[in-house]
Amino acid sequence: MPRSPFLIVAIDGGAASGKSSTSRTLSERFHFLHADTGSYYRALTAELLRRGVMPTDLPGVKTALTAVTVTTRVTGRNAEIELAGHTIPDAEIRSAEVTAHVASFAAIPEVRSALLDYQRSQADTARRHDFNGLVMEGRDIGSKIFPDADFRFFLFADPVERARRREQQGLHDQVARRDTLDRQRLEESLQGATVIDGTHLTLAEVVDKIATPIAARLAP
Repeated sequence: MPRSPFLIVAIDGGAASGKSSTSRTLSERFHFLHADTGSYYRALTAELLRRGVMPTDLPGVKTALTAVTVTTRVTGRNAEIELAGHTIPDAEIRSAEVTAHVASFAAIPEVRSALLDYQRSQADTARRHDFNGLVMEGRDIGSKIFPDADFRFFLFADPVERARRREQQGLHDQVARRDTLDRQRLEESLQGATVIDGTHLTLAEVVDKIATPIAARLAP
């Protein structure tokens, strides 16, 4: 019997739009490797801060990036980033200090370039570990990381609702500020993507909208 096709699913969207919960649920449903690229940027931010580097110090950022090796540890269905041979605890990457600086680090072209090939390599990681596919969440996934992904989705929700969700997560970065930073990339991210407004939908309803065409593609 032929094996089901290996699928790459890109999940983009604004802060607190439901990317993570949706992606984790899809990973469980279809046995996909889950890659949370937001956590990659947070982990790299934490590592740079550990080294005493601030986002305003571009020469320092460039020097630190050349010194940090980046590898992957697969834990369950999650592709976790390892920096200089270690993973960074979730409590640290979700800390107030990292939250305050991650958007500024992520806006640096050299930082994004440093993670570009690494993010793309998660497809090969998923294949080596016999997953049925890769579901990757984060900014620019469908436009720059995997523009030829089998499925590209962009999740949207009302800013007030997203701010409420963000506070429930214990993260107090400003959704409006994140949206301002996102505006310049929004048009490119939306091109060719299926847009889902989850403001008044449950997680299960959002997942079902995405899962239906994926299940049809995987069907024998």
